[in-house]
Amino acid sequence: MSDTSTFNIENAKVAVLMGGMSAERDVSIMSGTGVLKALQSKGVNALAFDPAERSLDDLKREGFTHAFIALHGRYGEDGSVQGALELLGIPYTGSGVMASAMAMDKVMTKRVWSAVGLSTPGYVWLAPEDQTAENIQAIPAKLGLPLIVKPPREGSSIGMSKVTEASQIQAATALATRYDPDLLCEEFITGEELTCPILGNGPTARALPVVRIAAPDGAYDYQNKYFTDDVKYHCPSDLPEAEETEIQRLVVAAYRALGCRGWGRADIMLRASDRKPFLLEMNTSPGMTSHSLVPMSARAAGISYEDLCLTLLASATLDHPQGPAHA
Repeated sequence: MSDTSTFNIENAKVAVLMGGMSAERDVSIMSGTGVLKALQSKGVNALAFDPAERSLDDLKREGFTHAFIALHGRYGEDGSVQGALELLGIPYTGSGVMASAMAMDKVMTKRVWSAVGLSTPGYVWLAPEDQTAENIQAIPAKLGLPLIVKPPREGSSIGMSKVTEASQIQAATALATRYDPDLLCEEFITGEELTCPILGNGPTARALPVVRIAAPDGAYDYQNKYFTDDVKYHCPSDLPEAEETEIQRLVVAAYRALGCRGWGRADIMLRASDRKPFLLEMNTSPGMTSHSLVPMSARAAGISYEDLCLTLLASATLDHPQGPAHA
């Protein structure tokens, strides 16, 4: 865990940012409520703050010293609120402006990972002007079936479809483009779904235990992620030690390639045919609900939910701690 000794609880006034304007608002409120209770139980002067209902200027006006970002999706996980907090000079949890923006965009993420030789599924990206019927119909031939269609800048499986027949591709793209003008279609990797959190910064970043996910009929969708108990999570993962170690090495490399800091969670598919892991995405503001996977993994490593929240808060910082340069 990070060193919390430099974090002065007595002098801190912490805004737990939750809610927001994204399609993941409801999940964010669940995450933020859990974080708020955990920090308060540790004696932190923490208060809920919903940027969709209040101006961020109120943070400075009301004397908040730190922000714990429990926002998910656009405007909270994409560099937007991070940039505002930079301008306000209020240290915040998680990755900085650039890493947040890069990780939120799954196409940019895949480009970075591919450039440094990290494995990620093959894909087709179509900008709005390229989304002709002809180009869309050609996708199954390029990627094979089944394939995944998703909006590149959403999370929690929102707008995502699994296409098993070529006739389904138009409906899947119509759903995805309701949430994002761009379109991402991805090769489907048959195998086990895994996730692995990372804590820390730079060379000291370390992976927590891998979580293996077993969803009914492979449907690890929005409903199953947050509102049912049908999904089974295995942590310890019961993977062979060499596989777990390799996945942890891969996710730390992926985290560092994007310039992430504080914490994150990488989603991975482990291909059944040859046990090769493929990176799907990096979450820079992972869920902290009762169903969330970072707290589960941390617990397996001996870190309680409350201690995890305090550790993350203690890591709050700015891209430019000295504030903007003045001419």
